[in-house]
Amino acid sequence: MPAVPLRNRVTPFGEIIATEARGLLFGNRGVLHDDDGRLVRTWQVWRWIACRLEFKGRRRALLRPRHYTELFFLDEATALAAGHRPCAECRREDFVRFSQAWAKTHPGEPVRVDPMDRVLHAERVGAGGAKRLHEARPEDLPDGSMVGEDDQAWMVLGGELLAWSPFGYGSRRRLPSGATLRTLTPPSMIEVIRAGYAPGLHPTALGG
Repeated sequence: MPAVPLRNRVTPFGEIIATEARGLLFGNRGVLHDDDGRLVRTWQVWRWIACRLEFKGRRRALLRPRHYTELFFLDEATALAAGHRPCAECRREDFVRFSQAWAKTHPGEPVRVDPMDRVLHAERVGAGGAKRLHEARPEDLPDGSMVGEDDQAWMVLGGELLAWSPFGYGSRRRLPSGATLRTLTPPSMIEVIRAGYAPGLHPTALGG
């Protein structure tokens, strides 16, 4: 009998689902499961991070009692849309680039992780803990940001919208003009991308 997939994959809506699809990034947002490995919450701490799959040979058994819940993302665009920033340890170079872009969009403010995470948390979690959506004009959305229509997430790339799935990006259509779109990527993340931080994309976004 095939193994049942664990519920540990994160969508651009911030939801945690079970799927056989594999991701390019790993991360966490605290202890989300009980001692039997069942998810009992969608977040625990404000520090939501996205990490490398491999770092210094470290290995973890999944869903250990009282240890943080291991989460996986299709790519960095997905992680940013869900509200996860680069880890300052295993992805130090990416975190530095992210922080430099953050400083450009928050002039005069010291770049520290605690204030950064508070801003991001306010932008990604709304009333009752649900995903907070925002609005933006199509021309203000940089490549790598994501929007949502009903239950479908779309990534902006090269003037097009690419349909997201746990396995990669599929159908494409032209980015509409004139209409306001619901953004999944938090506003501060969008500003960071516009300031020069280019998120890593799944090969299917580039035709791979």
